This record gives sequence, structure tokens and C-alpha cells, in this order.
Amino acid sequence: MEGNTGNQSVKEVAVVTGGNRGIGLEICRQLASNGVTVILTARDEKRGAEAVSILGTLGLSNVLFHQLDVSDPSSAVRLADFIKEKFGKLDILVNNAAIAGTTSEIGNPETFRQEVAGMELKERVDRIRKHMTEPYKQAEECLRTNYHGTKAVTKALLPLLRFSSHGRIVNISSRYGLLRFFRGEELKQELSNIDNLSEERLDDLSELFLKDFKDGQVERRGWPTEGGFIAYKVSKALMNAYSRILAKEHPSLCINCVHPGFVQTDMSFQVGDLTVEEGARGALMMALAPKGGMTGGFLNRTEVAPFV
Repeated sequence: MEGNTGNQSVKEVAVVTGGNRGIGLEICRQLASNGVTVILTARDEKRGAEAVSILGTLGLSNVLFHQLDVSDPSSAVRLADFIKEKFGKLDILVNNAAIAGTTSEIGNPETFRQEVAGMELKERVDRIRKHMTEPYKQAEECLRTNYHGTKAVTKALLPLLRFSSHGRIVNISSRYGLLRFFRGEELKQELSNIDNLSEERLDDLSELFLKDFKDGQVERRGWPTEGGFIAYKVSKALMNAYSRILAKEHPSLCINCVHPGFVQTDMSFQVGDLTVEEGARGALMMALAPKGGMTGGFLNRTEVAPFV
């Protein structure tokens, strides 16, 4: 018997989206080290297969690759069919795939890293912002991936999670998705009032945001504008709200959001203050938590925190 799976006769099965690098790859590594069978997914087949072979060289033979483009709902359905046929259930879903919704003019990441070395964290983030723009096309893609894509994958895999005796969903979120970044009180109130919030309304808000973004009405409408990463903040706030709605609708599952911290990944040009091991900690706590734990919650790294 590989790994320690307690007294379960059937090994636990996990899916990690965006598993070919950064935090996603580290989560795959640690889940597999804990005896979980891991389906590492990535949009790019070559990169996904390479990631699996890297983990294989570490002696982790319980990781397999399946292609998944989170922005394409039919891709999620194919993944669900594969899992259903091979395992008949899913125990853990880690929604990690996400994009920043920006374009960057940082030509050489290595030079940039040297340039910001020794700076305070806030200064480093400000320096990244100086080098980026937020075009409409990227904003649209950001919502399509981080919110709609996460939702499509979750929906496709929900029936399989319900076949598990202890289904868990871990959504890799961000402190940028907290409601304190929203300028408008009405939007804040609406997104925090989970009892009156519906998934349809979240979809409407996603459309409304993109329309306001296109029309230059973002500030007037109360969306988060200060500090940039506007579409990213909205996409994560909508995903947080969707997680909470889902947790309410499926009380038998444990569904939580985790902010990993500012991690050294490609998205942060490797200038974060945490290693991927440190960044993966909260997600692994939730993924490996025993039955009957927290649901509908938010972790700031490894500490329970509010959504505001």
C-alpha cells in the first residue's frame, strides 16, 4: 500500500487545476506524498506531462496528467468523464488555475528581480504595477478564467465529489478578493449578504463589471480601483461569494477559500516573500482536513479570516 491513507480501502483522489508550476505543482507534490492519487491538470499538455515526470523522479508514481482548459466548459466535462470512468468519485478539488488580468512590460524577469531585491514588499508590488497595463481584453479573460472557469470546473466535478464520503473543495483565492477593496458600500453589502445572493446575480455582476470597465465607469460604480489589479480583485471576490453560496447549498461538502500569501511564482515574477512550500500550507490544511471541519470559510495563509 502506497502512502498512509488511514483505514480507507479506496485511496483518496484529488484534482489540482493549474498544477504544472508554482503553488499548484507544490500542492500536487504534497498531496501525492500523503498517499493521495493526484490528477494534475494544465492547459498545455507538454508542460503538464513534464510536471508529472518531475514528480515521478521524486518517487511519486501516484500522479497522472489530464488536460484541462478551465476557460472551456467542455474541457471540464471531459475531465469529469475521465474521473468517473477511472475512479468513480473525487475526494478533493483544488481550484488553483488563475490569471492576473494584466499585461506586463517586464522584459527580463531576472533583471527585474535584481532591481527590486532588498525592497520592502509593498515597494515590490508597486514596482510590478508600474510595469503593467490592464486592457479590456485581459479583464474579460480574467473573469472568464478565475470566476466562470472555476465555476464550470466545480460544477462538472460536483457529482463526483458528492460520491466521496468526505468531499472537499479548496479555492485558491487572494486577499485581493476581500470586500475591503470595493469602493461602493452597496456592492460590498450585496456580496457579503450570502443568504440573499444567487449564482445568477454573481453572473450579472460579472457582466456589469465588464460593461463598466469598458465604459470607464469602474470608479463611479464602486468597483475596486485603488492599487490596480481591478479585474483580478473582482474575479476573486465573485469566486469567494460563489464558494460561500456553494457551501450553503452542499452542507455535506467542505468548501473553503485560501489566500496563499505573496508567493514566489511566475505571476509575481518570483519576487514574493514566501516560498511555494509556505504558500501551499493553507490549501493543504484544508485539502487534508478531517471530516466535519470548517466550510464556507476563508484562510489568510493558515489563519481563519473574514471575507471583508
